[in-house]
Amino acid sequence: MNFTHLSDRPEAYFLVAAFLLAVGIYGLIRRRTLIGMLIAGELIFGAASLNIMTVNRFFSPDPAVGQIFVLFIMGLAAAEVAIALSIIIAVYRNYRSIHSTDISELNS
Repeated sequence: MNFTHLSDRPEAYFLVAAFLLAVGIYGLIRRRTLIGMLIAGELIFGAASLNIMTVNRFFSPDPAVGQIFVLFIMGLAAAEVAIALSIIIAVYRNYRSIHSTDISELNS
């Protein structure tokens, strides 16, 4: 199999994005720490960005539109990480743990 022409096909990019999405969803379900869930969410953002860039490269007549969307997603991801890390630090100061099961007393 010749891998040099693999970058010329959108299916390869969609396959990688589907893998990133699956790993991100699996991480959100299986991880018990808040930082693990945050990393899994970032993988999902990466999958969405890769899908947008793939559609932009292969199917869009204007190349700038997809790049603007991806820059917007990157800005959202950076803001989400900053806010989530500050919340995680505040939770750790109060509960001395970042396990989501230890914080379940917030519900009652």
